[in-house]
Amino acid sequence: MSDVREGPNYWDYLKLDRLLDLQGGLEGDDARLAPDELHFIVVHQVFELWFKLILSELRLARDHLAAPRVPEERIPYVVHHLRRVNEIMRHCVGQFAIMETLTPQDFLAFRDKLTPASGFQSYQMREIEILLGLQDAQRAAEMGINPFGALQRQAKQSPRAQLGLDRIEAARAALPLRSALHNWLYRTPIQGSTPEDPDDVEAVDRFVSSYLKAMQAHHTAGHETRQAVIPDLDLESAKQRLSGVIAQAWDFLHAADVDAESRPRVKRIRAALVFIESYRALPLLAWPRLLIDAVVELEEQFVLWRTRHARMVERVIGRRIGTGGSSGVDYLDATAKYRVFRELWTVRTILLPKRAVPPLENAQRYGFAGA
Repeated sequence: MSDVREGPNYWDYLKLDRLLDLQGGLEGDDARLAPDELHFIVVHQVFELWFKLILSELRLARDHLAAPRVPEERIPYVVHHLRRVNEIMRHCVGQFAIMETLTPQDFLAFRDKLTPASGFQSYQMREIEILLGLQDAQRAAEMGINPFGALQRQAKQSPRAQLGLDRIEAARAALPLRSALHNWLYRTPIQGSTPEDPDDVEAVDRFVSSYLKAMQAHHTAGHETRQAVIPDLDLESAKQRLSGVIAQAWDFLHAADVDAESRPRVKRIRAALVFIESYRALPLLAWPRLLIDAVVELEEQFVLWRTRHARMVERVIGRRIGTGGSSGVDYLDATAKYRVFRELWTVRTILLPKRAVPPLENAQRYGFAGA
């Protein structure tokens, strides 16, 4: 007899017997579920499976960016992982349409048995928020509620809740994606200068100053054009708005909103953002620009997911108190205000058309290698 090893089969590889035995709810038996309860369980389990994959992809992207030196050829891999997360989130937004096939009265038939269980207790979503870089201070200020309270209370009685807390604490101890991205941006060559160069501060200041002057000239020209074609334009109000735009750009690029100790670093990071976006067509900046776009889309997809979640809940249960004790829709709407990568959004307000950006210095630094 030949000793031929039989390869794996589909159901063993995916552990389908175990996977399909996990939808029995509190009773542990599909047959004892309320009508439509299987649907509710499956949709939420699928969300959690997607969250598991999102965490894996975000960690891979974070780890690439967290290296002391990130080779240019690694940036496409970071973009690849982030784009996968974006596609997953886009799919998750659409998944709410499946959830909405649950009618209000069908859900009310079994909703009470969930109390105090709630999606509010999803420790994987809390992990994702922390991994992205959401701060507790942002969370508390916007919601006035402790999202970890339920897990902390239940951890005293439930090993699963304790597991969730342990994972949250591990996420807090790790470097968030926001910080890794900032570390990478900080090292961006600006007008050919890097942080290691002795005159780097002057080079960054020179770029910021030239950019603000170009911005002033561009907006002034635009104001004069509007004045010529809009006879009843309120000139004084228009001038005040123009002054406000320039002042906000100055504050942003000079990091006036952060403490003095952090200001030089933050200033360079923001200047790097403007530099990459302004000269995005250059070979050395093409992939960095795509990385920034991918991160902006990542946050956009999370905002869309949270907004869609709130509307789904409002459609199914109105403005009832959440099963976990939260304010329900009001809480979900508050989470849609989260912005982790605020600089990446703010910089779009001050971008100039290509024809108006300041001249590029040390252009040879940003060409193809060997060119």
